[in-house]
Amino acid sequence: MDRSNLLPIGQFSQASGLSVTALRHYDASGVLVPTFVDPVSGYRYFRRDQLRTAQSIRALRQLDIPVEEVRRLLGGGKEELVSAVQAHLRAAERRLEVQRSIVHSLLNRLTEGAEMTHRVTVRQGSAERILVRGATVDNSGLDGFLRGAYQEMYEAAGNGPLTFTGPAFVRFHGVCDDENETLVEACLPFWENGAQPTDLPEGMTVRELPQSTLACTEVEGTAAMFPQILGAYDAVAEWITEHGFAFAGPVRMIYRQWTGTPDDPNNRLEIAWPIDEPADD
Repeated sequence: MDRSNLLPIGQFSQASGLSVTALRHYDASGVLVPTFVDPVSGYRYFRRDQLRTAQSIRALRQLDIPVEEVRRLLGGGKEELVSAVQAHLRAAERRLEVQRSIVHSLLNRLTEGAEMTHRVTVRQGSAERILVRGATVDNSGLDGFLRGAYQEMYEAAGNGPLTFTGPAFVRFHGVCDDENETLVEACLPFWENGAQPTDLPEGMTVRELPQSTLACTEVEGTAAMFPQILGAYDAVAEWITEHGFAFAGPVRMIYRQWTGTPDDPNNRLEIAWPIDEPADD
């Protein structure tokens, strides 16, 4: 075999910036297969024009893209690869923005304290009849779920038509961020003595919420965006703990004023957590 256009694995390793061990691994996983393997020595040889592919693999792995995903992307053509890299860049920029916001929030809490940023009050929440649609999502799927859920719910409410008794709100049954998913319920309160919903689509229900005491704080504008809004949840949770109350149900995010654009300065949300007197031991 003419080996004039081939590079032995050692030289190919130096040129590509991939270790010999990595090249053997990529061969075994089908990501970068050598052109020729000596049947006697088992030594691997690569074509010179495989160098650019090897360099792309190195860059993709430096971006923490899994090996199997690298193999799929390299087999999908240039357009798919470019699109995937651009999507990865957007995700990395978003993670960086989230981390920057979390750092600023933490520094503010360490230097000023949560009470300096969020004023927590207590109010009585009335018993409510609500239209509910729920799903288990993480933060990346939250906005899409809520938009779709409320669109369906307002359509169903218009068939009544229902009389709304307060703003829409969301109930979180656990932590909902980029690393955790939980049951999230989109809720619409309506008048129990008026028209009632009929022929609800699958997954949409009517529920009764009892009267409750709520520990609350409000956020506006960019403070109502993720992850800045996490500081409001933390402040309410800290206030409840410090004042000796018990958590009495899922926390609510209430749309006091919502334009539909997350970073609109006119947005105003209320974080409201049901509380109760702690049970006697």
